[in-house]
Amino acid sequence: MINRTLIRLKIVQLIYAYYQNGGKDIGTAEKELLFSLSKAYDLYSYMLLLIVAVSRYAFDQVEHQEKMNRVAHIDEEVSHRFADNQFATQVEQNKQLQEFVANKKKSWSNDIDYIKKLYADIVASEYYAEYMAQEEVTYDDDRELWRKIYKNIIMKDERIDDILEEQSLYWNDDREVVDTFVLKTIKRFAPENGANQELMPEYRDTEDQEYATRLFRRTIMNDEYYRSLIGRSVKNWDFSRLAYMDVIIMQIAVAELISFPQIPISVTINEYVEIAKWYSTPKSAGYVNGIIDSVAKKLKNEGIIAKE
Repeated sequence: MINRTLIRLKIVQLIYAYYQNGGKDIGTAEKELLFSLSKAYDLYSYMLLLIVAVSRYAFDQVEHQEKMNRVAHIDEEVSHRFADNQFATQVEQNKQLQEFVANKKKSWSNDIDYIKKLYADIVASEYYAEYMAQEEVTYDDDRELWRKIYKNIIMKDERIDDILEEQSLYWNDDREVVDTFVLKTIKRFAPENGANQELMPEYRDTEDQEYATRLFRRTIMNDEYYRSLIGRSVKNWDFSRLAYMDVIIMQIAVAELISFPQIPISVTINEYVEIAKWYSTPKSAGYVNGIIDSVAKKLKNEGIIAKE
């Protein structure tokens, strides 16, 4: 689940913090990087648990309504369709998710007020109305409902931000990327896999973790060289007037250009231009694009890098 886009974002955050804190202990900073990446994976599991929390609340509501009907002698059937949603039940039974709960002691039980409000939003949505109006529903219908709920309600819900900030300082920064992986996971679920449905692994392979530590260390250990390359490519602009975050972003981009010959130049440039849009000034994307492109051309002409 931890892909290179997320790794790049984390490295930008942690290297900026490293310099802000005096740039003294690279070993501690590297441990902080790996810890923050592991917390991103925890968020992935935690957001899947939100589906479970809402479903359990829905079941409690159904049971409460049935009890109230019995007391009032009301002979009216209460629908269990949403509460018994097959996809949500499969998520709840997932062995990897249960292992996460057992090991990390995480749940949404302390945020019942939010769960209540989220449930109300779901019940009031067009997706819920269409689902409940169907004559019959299949597993695919159940899964598709939760895909729509997650994409159109949960991902846009800013109320979650305060809850996540209380859990981890990293999580609000990670949420946008993690949400995309939760959506991918929802699509991958299949009824035949039952409780053994595989969630996304923390790392796709060992190369990604090695990429993270290597890029982090190279960026810091060769910072003067990388900044000199950037300085040579700054035209009609005083290097010292560049936004400090822009310098950090470009320094990491140059480290990637030189240290990872298998990554195409265009991929590196595009990735860091997007990061500049997110983290720096409105004009930063243009500066980063032009300067890194210029650095890449000089490095190719000098034979330092040899790739497309």
